[in-house]
Amino acid sequence: MGSSPLRGAQFALGAAAISLLVLAVYYQVLAKLVLDWWQIPDFSHGFLVPFFSAYLVWQKRETLLRIQLAPAWSGIAVMALGLVVLVLGVYGSELFLSRISLLILLAGLVLGFGGPRFLKELRFPLLVLLLAIPLPAIIFNQITFPLQILASKLASALLPLFGVPVLREGNVIHLPVMNLEVAEACSGIRSLMSLFTLAVFYGYFLENSRLRRVLIVLASIPIAIAANAVRILGTGLCVQYWDPDKALGFFHEFSGWVIFLVSITCLYIVHQMMSLFPVKRRRT
Repeated sequence: MGSSPLRGAQFALGAAAISLLVLAVYYQVLAKLVLDWWQIPDFSHGFLVPFFSAYLVWQKRETLLRIQLAPAWSGIAVMALGLVVLVLGVYGSELFLSRISLLILLAGLVLGFGGPRFLKELRFPLLVLLLAIPLPAIIFNQITFPLQILASKLASALLPLFGVPVLREGNVIHLPVMNLEVAEACSGIRSLMSLFTLAVFYGYFLENSRLRRVLIVLASIPIAIAANAVRILGTGLCVQYWDPDKALGFFHEFSGWVIFLVSITCLYIVHQMMSLFPVKRRRT
């Protein structure tokens, strides 16, 4: 009976030692990651992701305690892969690789010390951490510019409905009063990534069906795009019928928060519409 507390103390000491070792290797990578969350508004939602992942692990604590540990040698190979990716990321000046290597290393540690079943139970909390890692610049730019063009097209199609003549050239909307440029910051990538992350949280807490969770997450993409187009529409109307300086100043910033709240409301409406179609459960 006395061996159980001793075993628990040994496990805690071992986990603390491994955590300190990982922190010593990755402290520069993690410090830069947190700095990006703080300085780049597009990735500010990253602060919430680790807490959500930790909650998922805590929620599974009883299941994890019942699993018989089966350490696997394959975990060493996965850990080695993570360290190789870290070296490539550091010496290749690629932040995404160095950050993704931490997740590979964590997966290797779980597999090596806990076994395949342990890793299977923790795969979702580990995958959720991907939401906290900013996209590589090459992928980010490939997404941002098409969103700028799409937002420009949607706004240009809606403005004439309100009596505003429009001429669009790429991401620049020519209005009678002034030219309205849909810059990178107005592409909607920020609201898209934030709403996508929030949809993952929302689906997990408020929906039991895996299919509906996926549909909620996918629905966040067109909702964010449409909401950003409405924001640009509102800016164009304020420029034309009110005050260009105020439209591009206070209104532009304030409307971002309002539109994001509207997007969350739309996400809730989509979820409520799903409840009209009950999920058929298979009998076992």
